[in-house]
Amino acid sequence: MLATHMLESSKSAVVGVDLGGTTVKAGLVSPAYELLAHDAVPTDTSSQGALLNSIERLVAGVRGSTAVPAVGFGLPSQIDQRSGRVADSINVPIVDLPFVDEMTRRLGVPVKIDNDANVACLAEVRIGAGHGARDVVMLTLGTGVGGGLVLNGELYHGATGYGGELGHMVIDEHGPRCQGHCPNHGCLEALASASGLVHAASEVADANPRGPLARAFAAGTRVDARYVIDNGLAGDPDCVDALARVGRHLGVGIANYVNVFNPELVVIGGGIASAGELILAPARAEAGARALRPPWDVVKIVPAELGNGAGVLGAAALVL
Repeated sequence: MLATHMLESSKSAVVGVDLGGTTVKAGLVSPAYELLAHDAVPTDTSSQGALLNSIERLVAGVRGSTAVPAVGFGLPSQIDQRSGRVADSINVPIVDLPFVDEMTRRLGVPVKIDNDANVACLAEVRIGAGHGARDVVMLTLGTGVGGGLVLNGELYHGATGYGGELGHMVIDEHGPRCQGHCPNHGCLEALASASGLVHAASEVADANPRGPLARAFAAGTRVDARYVIDNGLAGDPDCVDALARVGRHLGVGIANYVNVFNPELVVIGGGIASAGELILAPARAEAGARALRPPWDVVKIVPAELGNGAGVLGAAALVL
């Protein structure tokens, strides 16, 4: 039996690793979820071997002389949980790799892995916005839209480990083309991610050619997601409109998750969620207009609490 299945909960400090497309973060985490040591390095995307070597050095540096019993990883990947194999990844060169076996060999301790959105959800359930809840849907809105599910107190993976791709629910069959390897149009990821927010800003500018967003586009200003969020929070009405459009798309998705999973909480995290109620308020209104009443009456839609620390803490939670 593989280490990923044999692993028991640790009563000692462990290492959690959050692998992202630009940065790899690692932390030494106590059983009380205290961050005892941490470090980060740029993600080496030059080759699979170079990235694994970099991760190995980072873990060694963070754990130092501490005899950690296990290491957990949050990966931007599709994972076969039966074998601990990474089938494919987003923005990092890890493809068709028996990751658990490889990193167990390199690190000399048992390893457990999961999708990065799953570990963020697990962290929020253990010590964040979802603490105490047993049925939680989490969405992370950023470059893409990640999803994590804790159902009846356990991470949900599906039959083989590929379940929980919540960003790839189609909410508009005639919508924009989705990103990456997804063959669909109109996925939540296409409409509620950073690119979806820029698309909404462009629609607002077209509808209001004399407005501030249209002037920004005409002036050659880089209108990215951060621009729209910052200016929306500062009161720019066009940016507020663009954020509301994304919020309504998010609400359509949330209504579907509420109807399917009947969660206690829907937790919203990621960089786009920094817009706060400018996105969450229209999302709640749209979801409330679409969801079935019995499950809607019990669910709350709340912002994530752990921010950028969720990945490392959630990876550690896999083995704590």
